[in-house]
Parts: sequence; structure tokens; C-alpha cells
Amino acid sequence: MIRVPADAENAHSSSVESCPSLRDVHSINPTQLMSRIESYEGREKKGISDVRRTFCLFVTFDLLFITLLWIIELNVKGGIETTLEKEVLHYDYSSSYFDIFLLAVFRFKVLILAYAMCRLRHWWAIAFTTAVTSAFLLAKVIISQLFSQGAFGYVLPIISFILAWIETWFLDFKVLPQEAEEENRFLIAQDASERAALLHPGVLSDGQFYSPPESVAGSDEDSEEKQDSEKPIV
Repeated sequence: MIRVPADAENAHSSSVESCPSLRDVHSINPTQLMSRIESYEGREKKGISDVRRTFCLFVTFDLLFITLLWIIELNVKGGIETTLEKEVLHYDYSSSYFDIFLLAVFRFKVLILAYAMCRLRHWWAIAFTTAVTSAFLLAKVIISQLFSQGAFGYVLPIISFILAWIETWFLDFKVLPQEAEEENRFLIAQDASERAALLHPGVLSDGQFYSPPESVAGSDEDSEEKQDSEKPIV
């Protein structure tokens, strides 16, 4: 008796276990497959997935939170109008927080344009915004005199830096992988439904059934009598 090597058995078992999704999909009846496909198509018709919508909401929160902190900083320094004129009209890179607010506006516009309007499925846009944000904030912290202006000299740059990297993490590890997984599931379910339709054709609809026209009552008897009358009499 020939004995199968253990390595071959392990390879066979691993190959069988590597396709659970296809086996599970094909074990589902056609009705469940069609319902899954319709649910996936409904998500496509919405135009934007739930996880991508959450990402866009977080980008909006980033802008609003930085704006709120900047307004509080303007109020603390002696009035919004006076400080706003000093930081905007007489902008000074070493002491103004206006550029940090503009950096949040820059992130918001680029990310919403790329991932909400254009529905981009790549990480290059957020990599660009995060790189610009990190480089600008590092240079501002090193060159400027923000730390001598109280707590906001620490808070605004640090929070802006953290929010930019949270957006990068959320897109790269949540949005893009989840959307790719949903698309793969849709393609597998669609392929399985097509194979199921070929192997197990569905029940014919009501319009495909037909019945021959009903014969007139007594027509068979009349035809028999006519045949009898036409027979020659011996």
C-alpha cells in the first residue's frame, strides 16, 4: 500500500481550506445570492460607502475643530477683531496661528475633492496632505516662537498633526481595505449566481406557461358521428 507523504497531505488540506468563501457562496441558494447581489448594487447606487462617508465626516470635524480652537485663541489674546487683524492682515510666520487654520482648510478641500467627489481609491492624495502638514508643522515648531505664547502654542500644532495622521490611518486601514473586500464579495456572489443560473435554471414565470385552446364541448362526438356517416354501407 502506497503511503501519501505528510507534506502532500498538508498541501492538499491547505489548498482546500484556501477557498472557503467560494465554497460558502456556492452552497447558498440562488434566492440568497440574488438578494446579496441586490444589496451590493444598492450600495453602489448610493454612490459612497458608509465607511467612506465616516471618513469624510472626520475630515469635516478636523476643519471645524481647528477653526474652533483658532477662534478661542483669538478671543483669549484680547478680542477677535483686534487679534484677527494682527494675525491675518499683519501676518507673521513666527507668531501667527492663521497658517495652521489654512492648513486645515487645505486638507479639507483636497481630501473631500479626492475621496468624496472623485471617489478616489488610492492613498496618494492623503499621503500628499499628510506630508505637507507634517513638514509645515515641524518647520513652524522649530523656527517660530509659538511656545512662548502660552498653551495654544502647543495645542494647535499638536492637534493638527495628530488629526492629519488619524485621517491617514483611517483611510489606509479601514476605508480602502473594506471597500476592496466588499467589491470582491460582490464579484464572487455575481459569478456564483451566474453559475447557479446555468446549472439550476429557475422556475418559469407565469408568462412562459401556456395552454392549448379549449375544444368545443361535444366536438369529438360530432367528428365520430361524421366519420360513421361517411362509411360506405355494405
